[in-house]
Amino acid sequence: MTADDLSAPLGRETKRRGGLSTAIIASLPRALLVALATFVGVFVLWAVIADNPYGGEPTAVVTVTPYAATTPRVVGGPAARERPGASDPAAPGPALRDVAPEASTTLTAPPAADSPAKAANAKTITIIDGKTGARQEVEIPGGPPEPAPEMPSALNAPSLPNGPAAAAEAPPNDQKLFETTAQGPIPKIAANGMRPAEAYAQPVRAIAGKPDAPRVALIVGGLGVSASITNDAIGKLPGAVTLAFMPYSYDADHLAGRARRAGHEILLQAPMEPFNYPDNDSGPQTLLTTLSPEQNIERLYWLMSRFQGYVGITGAMGARFTASEQAFTPILRETARRGLIFVDDGANPRSVAARIAGGTSLSFAKADMVLDTVPTPAEIDHALGRLEMSAREHGVAIGMASALPVSIERIAKWAKGAESRGVLIVPITAVASKAKQS
Repeated sequence: MTADDLSAPLGRETKRRGGLSTAIIASLPRALLVALATFVGVFVLWAVIADNPYGGEPTAVVTVTPYAATTPRVVGGPAARERPGASDPAAPGPALRDVAPEASTTLTAPPAADSPAKAANAKTITIIDGKTGARQEVEIPGGPPEPAPEMPSALNAPSLPNGPAAAAEAPPNDQKLFETTAQGPIPKIAANGMRPAEAYAQPVRAIAGKPDAPRVALIVGGLGVSASITNDAIGKLPGAVTLAFMPYSYDADHLAGRARRAGHEILLQAPMEPFNYPDNDSGPQTLLTTLSPEQNIERLYWLMSRFQGYVGITGAMGARFTASEQAFTPILRETARRGLIFVDDGANPRSVAARIAGGTSLSFAKADMVLDTVPTPAEIDHALGRLEMSAREHGVAIGMASALPVSIERIAKWAKGAESRGVLIVPITAVASKAKQS
């Protein structure tokens, strides 16, 4: 408290020392408004004087390099693998560079052409001056002509895991031998009665001078999962050996097509329920005894659609399924209805496949033995020897093997000397019992 406060009359307040600061604070909003208004005015004045139609927006200039004349690409031949309409990767294209915002280039639609050549190649660009807004149209040569649409053919059709293109490896009448379903293309008997098992069968090349030579049919299954092992089997095994493909490989259709071109008959290896399922799982879309016939047929269609060109079906695992007449009968009837054969791998002594096939129009074959139950070179050689003896005794013998490197190696070695020993290796259709004509 000061002396002034003690001597001031009662009822009157003294002037506070903070009065000057309060006045300054009160005047701040007015100063801010004046500064903001000044800034806006300066900005508007600059925009008017600068005469920039883009309001300061950054722009870029496109430098267009004319295309050199090129020769149209020939399509449809073995070397033409590009997709229809694909551009030439070697053709020069426009280059984009950053520049100061003085000018910009805008591409516009070309005007009506005066000639067919101009219509095919001529292009017009409009150049806009960034300062004056002046527009100038300049005509430049166009790019190379668009290639002609490539006609689909077996040589250049895309390879797909599912769909009609999967049948590209088939003979010319292939279109008549499949129908399209929700799952994809599946085999069918053609309108003229041709069965896929007959259309895709490979010829038998008899031994000269030995028309009654004992016949041996060999089947190697489990292919398509490993591309390297599959290519090994196709390259090392003679064409008369039948190859069975699993349906799970993305390249199953391509690999199966390669096998057919090498002279092999092919089979679809359908996964079926084993006794210890699901601990021993044979894969997606497995045919199960717990499903209805309609559900299993739906799964069979999915399996059938994975690739095309096979003469028939064989099982993968399936000891429980092939022993169930109720579950197995609809599958074998559908196989017969599609004009295919069925091959029993012979691993399940309780299989009812032979009994069911006898009462239907199904072509059928059953393997006499599995060659690589013990997958060692010595045991496989012994099994091949027993198979050859069986063929000499009965005239025909069928052996199954898995796609193991050791199995492929031993079968290939045995097959090289088969003809010299008077044994004829034949595809599976040559020894399958003929279907009863319905």
